[in-house]
Amino acid sequence: MPAPAMTETETLPILFVPDKRLRLKARPLGDADGDVIRALAPKMLATMYAAPGIGLAAPQIGEGLRLVVLDIQPKEKPDPMVLVNPEIIIESTELAVREEGCLSLPGQYADVTRPARVKVRYLDLTGAKREIEGEGLLSACLQHEIDHLDGVLFVDHLSALKRNMILRKLAKDLKSQQRG
Repeated sequence: MPAPAMTETETLPILFVPDKRLRLKARPLGDADGDVIRALAPKMLATMYAAPGIGLAAPQIGEGLRLVVLDIQPKEKPDPMVLVNPEIIIESTELAVREEGCLSLPGQYADVTRPARVKVRYLDLTGAKREIEGEGLLSACLQHEIDHLDGVLFVDHLSALKRNMILRKLAKDLKSQQRG
């Protein structure tokens, strides 16, 4: 899939929890959205790399669209992907635990249990239907970013106690950054 050119591209502000837009279900993109997708994808990739992160969903920048960018090896050999209307079509019954973080919950990490492997169907930048199978980090990243499109955060996969501890710590960290 051709990746957007990574020249001096504008970055966008990332929303932080508890911004309510992070909890909204994103709308599917259609044929009429081609210009929006082509304009937004390079900015999302630039924002993700600058953060730095390995995935970013449009709701994290305040756009309620089913659009995801990711690159699980940005430092070694960049391989950016743009997924339009991604959906998980198969997930393994086998589970895997992996530490996750999120650009919308900066500095917060926790072990999350998810299916070990997934198959995702999506459209690429040309509008062609594609499928990708992922395991390990790619599987976790795909599931994490697709969750964002449905208003789900990685902390929603944790116990209430662990989730509340993380959200309290995040609120404290963000408040001290605003003062400092």
